[in-house]
Order: sequence, then structure tokens, then C-alpha cells
Amino acid sequence: METNQDSTLKELMSHYEQVLTLLGEDKNREGLIKTPQRVAKAMQFLTKGYKQDPKEILLSAKFREEYKQMVIVKDIDFFSLCEHHMLPFFGKAHVGYIPNQYITGLSKIPRVVEVFARRLQVQERLTTQIKECIQDTLNPLGVIVVIEAQHMCMQMRGVEKQNSLTTTSDFTGAFKEAKTREEFLNLIRR
Repeated sequence: METNQDSTLKELMSHYEQVLTLLGEDKNREGLIKTPQRVAKAMQFLTKGYKQDPKEILLSAKFREEYKQMVIVKDIDFFSLCEHHMLPFFGKAHVGYIPNQYITGLSKIPRVVEVFARRLQVQERLTTQIKECIQDTLNPLGVIVVIEAQHMCMQMRGVEKQNSLTTTSDFTGAFKEAKTREEFLNLIRR
């Protein structure tokens, strides 16, 4: 019996065969025979975040705790695909929150970043989605997310600026105070 995932894989493979032909390639050339399957599997992996619930990830390790100081997980490596050109962008996410009776397992923060990054994205939305998920699920006193990324759509094509870095940030609650934000920024720069 064919699963929905098998059906999707076959359909994606068919489309990538057409892409190869449209580009002027021979889809039956030795080096390209398995390319449609490899690309289809890669795309399913790179967009697996659509099939995951980031709130459930946080809730799976939500614990009552009276800790009320900043919790920071920094230098979270991520890879995503730009929704405009479907080219990679990648970098580091830095996430902080101030608990309000609840904390989550530390590994859950990078997992939330991963879920949202494994969707077609723009960096600005990625930043906000991570912040909103943590805020809505844990209800902390504040959340802050800073993302620094390189975009292949700017490096490989278009303006071709290989050393450009894009930084985005979003925050809630206690991080609206400049002093708290500055403490976070100083800690992630160490």
C-alpha cells in the first residue's frame, strides 16, 4: 500500500524530471538518472517543519520552576530555504526568555528553531515565529530572538555580495526595556 509520503515523493520526482528537461538536460544521462529522486527526498527533508508542531515540542518538556532570571540558548545553527528563490540561507539564532513559573528543556529551544527553519521562509518571519511560539506556549516574562544569517540568494545571484550578513531581532515583555535587551546582547557576544 502506497503512503501519502510515497505518493508525494513520486510526484516531486516527476516534477524534477521535467525541470531537468526544461533546463536542456537529458534526464536519462548517467549522472542524472537518480537526481529527481535525490532532489525530491532533499526537499522533503528541508521542508519537514511543515509536519511538526513547535508548541508540542515545548510542551513535551514544560516544567514548573520559580527561576526568574534570563535563560539563553545562543549560537543555534540553522539552515532554511528562502521562499523567494528557494535558495538556502543559514546562520545562527540566539534565543532568550525570562521564565514566569515555567521553563522548558534546553534542547527544545533549538528544536523550535529547527521546525520553523525547515519551512520556506524569510528571515524576518522566522525570527517572529520563534518568538511567538515561545511566548504563547510558556508565557514567560519576555522573549528575545536574534538571528544572523547569510543568504545564498544575495551571494550566488543578484547583487553577489559574499560577505553580507543579515541580522533580525524581535522581542516581547521584559526585553522591551533597553537595559534587559542590552544584557542579552552582551551575553550573546561573549
